[in-house]
Amino acid sequence: VQLQASGGGSVQAGDSLSLSCAISGRRASEYGVGWLRQAPGREREFVAAIKWRGGDPLYADAVKDRFTISRDSAKNTVFLQMNGLKPEDTAVYYCAAPQTTHTYFTSWRWHHYWGQGTLVTVSS
Repeated sequence: VQLQASGGGSVQAGDSLSLSCAISGRRASEYGVGWLRQAPGREREFVAAIKWRGGDPLYADAVKDRFTISRDSAKNTVFLQMNGLKPEDTAVYYCAAPQTTHTYFTSWRWHHYWGQGTLVTVSS
């Protein structure tokens, strides 16, 4: 399965931004998808994840109530709507999928297929 993230950019604190992740390949619709991020000098961390059918979203505490993950199954695309952005949200954002279909995880270590990443910069 292949993933391609897009939509990053530079915004001011409090602004909104939407990321997209296009998923393709064999059985693409059967994979859960996660958004992970990595800030300079920090370890990669989990942001949000969604099931293969598009339900039961999971969020990191740091983004809960500000970020929303969703999925358009017909287009095999996963979105991350980010509202109320803060400077600490600055990072490269990746979408990724586990090695096994019909699973999804909150740890970046359990993600096997990765997109190329898209940079989000939030200035104060």
